[in-house]
Amino acid sequence: MEHHFLGIPELTGVPRVAVVIDVMRAFTVAAWAFSRGVERIVLASTQSEALALKDSHAGWLALKDGAPAAGFDAVNSPGLLRSCDFAGRTLVQKTTAGTVGALAVADAPLVLCASFVVAGPTARYLRSQDSGPVTFVVTGEGGQADEDLACAEYIGQCVAGGDVEAAPYLHRARTSRAAAELAGGLRSGFHPDDVDLCLEVDRFPFAMVARQEDSLTVLRPVAVPDIPSGIR
Repeated sequence: MEHHFLGIPELTGVPRVAVVIDVMRAFTVAAWAFSRGVERIVLASTQSEALALKDSHAGWLALKDGAPAAGFDAVNSPGLLRSCDFAGRTLVQKTTAGTVGALAVADAPLVLCASFVVAGPTARYLRSQDSGPVTFVVTGEGGQADEDLACAEYIGQCVAGGDVEAAPYLHRARTSRAAAELAGGLRSGFHPDDVDLCLEVDRFPFAMVARQEDSLTVLRPVAVPDIPSGIR
């Protein structure tokens, strides 16, 4: 099965199946948010839209890239998010790359958002849907971010079935430019554990599916059962 790996600028038309990858950090953060009780994540195109959505819906929260800012309840860091209690809340997320990529393919019949922490469940979900070729949207660095490309290629191999060794893909992600910038404190709104948290393969047992709901692009977790090794 031949998958497609494209940066956001390379997208043309509407793919049938899209998996949007942002390892460091949007879709690692989204998975952590669901683990902390978030019911759904609304993807916003701008920070002003994120704040407007929050202000017009009682109880909603907003999250952004970078340093903390007025009106935003959280920043795009799994290390800073993991101690939060968001039980039953709706979170509006706006990031530099991940949410942009997801919105770019929002009209596709099937859209998943992924990172290493949900890689296995994402692959199993695709297999359960008999999805055929997948368009992987590599969001970082105009499609050149090696941590995102490594994750996309890893998921693509997992979709094909069999045991896939994660270590080479994780090594590429750990030695990527994004990982170096995070580890070096060059990105604001970060926690020293962020790189390690972004590289925990299959930390969570769900895939994340984006659908249109009342004119909004909404991300929700979908539980995906594990497959016993003897029947893979």
